[in-house]
Amino acid sequence: MDKIRKSEQDCPSVLVLARRGFLGASGLGALTIGLSGSAVGQTSTRADDAILQPSNPNDATFMERAFEMRQYAIDHGDQGYGAVVVRDNVIIGQSWSRVILDQDPTGHAEMAAIRDAARRLNDRNLNQAVMYSSSRPCPMCEAAAFWAGVRHMFYGRKIRSAGSPKLCS
Repeated sequence: MDKIRKSEQDCPSVLVLARRGFLGASGLGALTIGLSGSAVGQTSTRADDAILQPSNPNDATFMERAFEMRQYAIDHGDQGYGAVVVRDNVIIGQSWSRVILDQDPTGHAEMAAIRDAARRLNDRNLNQAVMYSSSRPCPMCEAAAFWAGVRHMFYGRKIRSAGSPKLCS
């Protein structure tokens, strides 16, 4: 709790209230719906479908997969964003932007990848996971990563560090 209060003190109170309202009303609500079995944000409909793992797991191959997800989104008429969630050098969740495909304003690639990982693990706790995104995660996606326990975030072709997810940046 002290960590949350400290991060809130670093932000103007109006911004904190706006983010709380937005996340409470949309982001976390959609994350909960996505984890409860809805098709929203899922990359597949079967729980037993395996993710093809890179033969040489490293930052570059994980980011390459995020960009493959980005290309998938573009090819299917959505916004050009992709993300993967990795733990212990294994991709545990992946997705592309689903905002247009699902008519879901919270269907960002990062949110959908978090939902996919949680669904596959049957656990909302993604402690020690790392997220790779084609672009820097927005505040909603960063907050979702924080609540899921993601340890670190990387973004872009140059594999830049976005640091540990925070509630207010």
